[in-house]
Amino acid sequence: MVNGRDQTEYFARPTLRLIINQPFLVADRVDAYDVYATVSGGGLSGQAGAVKHGIAQALQKYEPVLRSAVKSAGFLTRDARVVERKKYGRAKARRSFQFSKR
Repeated sequence: MVNGRDQTEYFARPTLRLIINQPFLVADRVDAYDVYATVSGGGLSGQAGAVKHGIAQALQKYEPVLRSAVKSAGFLTRDARVVERKKYGRAKARRSFQFSKR
């Protein structure tokens, strides 16, 4: 369940559902756990990545034996990229205002 809805309803694209189920496939724990996730912000793809990261963290904390399998698949690494802030004197974070010669 994601935000109170079924995952097939919330993540309509099959690729997003595949991303969410990757930690279970790597750990051979398909249909072993029920997951209730709450996500906000970003887009659907970012939210799917966040749910995948949360499931991987929960798996390795609940069953420490699975840590090596989940870590070697790269599911415990957080993507630290965030939106750069807008600076004063600029149109956006890096874009300058249009230059006018006259």
